[in-house]
Amino acid sequence: QVQLVESGGAVVQAGGSLRLSCAASGRSFSNHNVGWFRQAPGKERTFVAAINWNVGNTDYADSVKGRFTISRDNAKNTVYLQMNSLKPEDTAVYYCAAQLRAELTSGWRSTYGYSRWGQGTQVTVSS
Repeated sequence: QVQLVESGGAVVQAGGSLRLSCAASGRSFSNHNVGWFRQAPGKERTFVAAINWNVGNTDYADSVKGRFTISRDNAKNTVYLQMNSLKPEDTAVYYCAAQLRAELTSGWRSTYGYSRWGQGTQVTVSS
């Protein structure tokens, strides 16, 4: 099973940028969907972005489209979330998740579509 470790969360001013990383260990991201979700205090965990590791196609929530970019580095077995033009409403704990495509049980915008989760990294955007 793949193990996930997120990093890169920080406190940043509105309009700033951050890059989150999701590193895999135990096995490669090959044949996986990898997604980013976020959860603000008192709210549900929601979809941010996803990538098909093998093909490279991506998907974004409307709230982040044009500001966030998900990408992958095959050599480092890492998925990134580049976040630009950050807003206070982007403040949340960001989670990386992975699912072997052969074991998909739901779409990649759903938390039910992933069985492996990282520990989360805090992103705080100040106004």
